[in-house]
Amino acid sequence: MIRPFIRFTGAVALVALSMSLTQAFAQTEVPPAPAAPAPAAAPVFPKPDPANFTAASPTKETVSAFLTANWGFEESRIWQVQAILKTPVEGISKVVVLVGDKTGKEKPAVLQFYALPDGKHIITADQIVAFGANPFADFRTQLQQQATGPYRGAAPKDLEIVEFADFQCPHCKEAQANIDKLAVDFPKARIVFENDPLSAIHPESVPAASYGVCVASLGGSTAFFQYASAVFDGQDGLATADGATLTLNSAVTKAGLDPAKVAACAATPATKETVDASVKLAADLGVSQVPMLFINGRLVPANVPYETLKKIVEYQAKMDGLTL
Repeated sequence: MIRPFIRFTGAVALVALSMSLTQAFAQTEVPPAPAAPAPAAAPVFPKPDPANFTAASPTKETVSAFLTANWGFEESRIWQVQAILKTPVEGISKVVVLVGDKTGKEKPAVLQFYALPDGKHIITADQIVAFGANPFADFRTQLQQQATGPYRGAAPKDLEIVEFADFQCPHCKEAQANIDKLAVDFPKARIVFENDPLSAIHPESVPAASYGVCVASLGGSTAFFQYASAVFDGQDGLATADGATLTLNSAVTKAGLDPAKVAACAATPATKETVDASVKLAADLGVSQVPMLFINGRLVPANVPYETLKKIVEYQAKMDGLTL
């Protein structure tokens, strides 16, 4: 579910860089499509001209490492750094990369972005994206420190998957099947739930989040996930304020807690502060729509096909030196 406003920050663009070629290059220059059907072999890129490497930074090795971090889970993806050029602005370099597919099923494309002087960010299309050989490290650290919501799975944060969701969002409900599969397939993962209610379009998502905070506080993570499952199952009941009260109270009861105590807790300033802190964390990380996952700091839509999601988790764990 997309917000009524969009925060154009780096984490959003990482999603595009992590997904398919079609998504990643929706706003970049693509060579004209050939009249004949796409070839069944990998494209042959033209040899880079040394004259097109006029900037000292970033290096070809850094660019390739960055793309490996983003695209390495796609075995068929190939690329070639074609140019790293000075621009009229001191310290800003233009990078050109040719991208293709080993199978020849996708048309070759051109990725262009601008590397910023700090060496840690690039601008691609209208997004500012974290850059470098390990571009997800800062988000990973931030989440390890600030994602304090209820969790299931392992206690250690070596492999941490953080979900940002809205209880009234239909797409978030659909994504729970993926989350449940991740919990089974990756028992060493710590899977954290963080509230990100889109109150402008889902007015009952805030009470649902507040109740969830109190269920976790009073009953622990196990009670919370029982509550969350019941709320998503009864999501249609959140369409009205009266229906939401019945739905949330029923979910609290299924979690084994007293609805009156949870309702009283949900009305406190401390609970509002907890929900607001989760929403702020999402904003600081550039989350512009839900449901979203951070896999050791790597932003991925929670409802991508499960096999793709599983492959990304496996790849990110490997990149971080983890044994699953």
